[in-house]
Amino acid sequence: MATVKRKSDFEIQMYENEAWNRSELICGIDEVGRSCLAGPVVAAAAILKPYATHKYLKDSKLLSPEQRVVAYTWLMKHSIFSVGIVHHRSIDTHNIYQATLRAMKRALVQLLSVAPQSPEIVLVDAMPVLLSSMDISIIYFPFGERQSTSIAAASIIAKVTRDRLMTRMDNVIPGYVFSNNKGYGTKIHKQALEQGGSSIIHRMSFSPLKEMYVEKSEITDTDEKGPSCTEE
Repeated sequence: MATVKRKSDFEIQMYENEAWNRSELICGIDEVGRSCLAGPVVAAAAILKPYATHKYLKDSKLLSPEQRVVAYTWLMKHSIFSVGIVHHRSIDTHNIYQATLRAMKRALVQLLSVAPQSPEIVLVDAMPVLLSSMDISIIYFPFGERQSTSIAAASIIAKVTRDRLMTRMDNVIPGYVFSNNKGYGTKIHKQALEQGGSSIIHRMSFSPLKEMYVEKSEITDTDEKGPSCTEE
């Protein structure tokens, strides 16, 4: 197995076309939620049916929520996919980079367990996923969702999955408008944090939560110790 980094200096859809012309499977991996203040990071791995295409099969960030749902519904019929989810506590413990790699590996390993055959090549958006026990070539490059429909498919699946999770969180953890901001640091979300503090799904290692927690701890420590004094 080889893991190779390369620039986005190749023809769009090149890897898919080459694999499909050889009657091989190809897998794309992407993630969402790395920069959020709350909730999990979600990755998806997807294997498209050869030559499958759709007008909304593109970078999920370029699609409206309604268009992403249409694309997701289409992908359920025209791809095999799996999702890897790593929760906020693991993010705080291991850092977001390592948590994202874990989510990607989980998605890929789960996909390989259900795929009719292993893909010959795995394309990853920006990050080097390493699976030393498997003989699969892995290529990672920036702006993957715009260079590869396989990565675009994974991007859409991960985005819709995470958005739905955060919308459900809004029902049980009200006050942060998760159904609207999905955990990203919007103005309304930050105002909610300032007024009500953090929730059980916030990432305490992220700013501004980290700073808020330190300030709160310093105040608590002062209160517990009481005012200092010296005897004359």
